[in-house]
Amino acid sequence: MPELSAEEFERLVIEELDLLPDDMVDGLDNVVFVTEDRPEDGSLDLLGVYEGVALTERGQYGFGELPDRIVLFREPLLAICDDLDSLRDQIHVTLVHEIAHYYGIDDAQLHELGWA
Repeated sequence: MPELSAEEFERLVIEELDLLPDDMVDGLDNVVFVTEDRPEDGSLDLLGVYEGVALTERGQYGFGELPDRIVLFREPLLAICDDLDSLRDQIHVTLVHEIAHYYGIDDAQLHELGWA
């Protein structure tokens, strides 16, 4: 397992986010990306989470809405990776997975596509 501080991990997430295709991230509206050490329950089971209303379910969404959040959890991601390359790969997969939830793609569809 690689050792990364919270700041180093956040930099790595930003680097991986910048590498995602433009057509995937250009459609994101009112979404913030956040890194945290662990989920609220303290477990190591959850790598990331999308907190918000999927684009496909938005009705009267507009001015004044708090931003949706995509959170990546540092300690669970570090726990499943053997080296920096595997961490980068897993961050990439987690970002794609959570962004897909923003677009309304559920876990079953992600599994079919090989992203879950």
